[in-house]
Amino acid sequence: MSSWSAEPSADAPVPGPRPKPALALLVPALAGCVVSLGVGVYGHVHHPTGVAVNLAGFSGPLAAKAWLTTAAAVLGVVQAVSASVMYGKLAFLGTPAWISGLHRWSGRLAFVAAVPVAMQCLYALGYQDYSTRVLVHSLLGCAFFGVFTAKMLVLTRRDAPSWAVPLLGGLVFAVLIAIWFTSSYWFFSNFGIKK
Repeated sequence: MSSWSAEPSADAPVPGPRPKPALALLVPALAGCVVSLGVGVYGHVHHPTGVAVNLAGFSGPLAAKAWLTTAAAVLGVVQAVSASVMYGKLAFLGTPAWISGLHRWSGRLAFVAAVPVAMQCLYALGYQDYSTRVLVHSLLGCAFFGVFTAKMLVLTRRDAPSWAVPLLGGLVFAVLIAIWFTSSYWFFSNFGIKK
């Protein structure tokens, strides 16, 4: 009789079903879609007040939004570089112990800078489409918070595929930079760099 058997022994672990990457991403993707659509619908049905709140130290609400968006974009660059270091894509830098802390805090601060801009856009201006730039900017703003939501939810999933977080993080970064181009870059190009 052979020692090999087709039957598992009583003390051998029974393999469970393998997690399916699509299922691990389904809930975060649906949540991101709900957030994007929710922001867009709110912006569309909410009657814009036209009342903008200015922050101290800025010449007006548009300047405040342009600079806060610029701060979020710069912090987004820090996010992209620190993520590249953590994933070993910038091996010449090594992986310093503080890089994950820098990544987390730059992300938190970028989000903190983006929220008042979004609130101002939604409350004072609403969803608008009177020009191609404004339409693209409105769509990107809705997409940003949806993709951000999906990324944050995927971070908590142990069964998510390893490519999901870098892909979603890269998408968040790309959308943020596109938002910067359709807002802050446009503002600085038309009105100059002023506080």
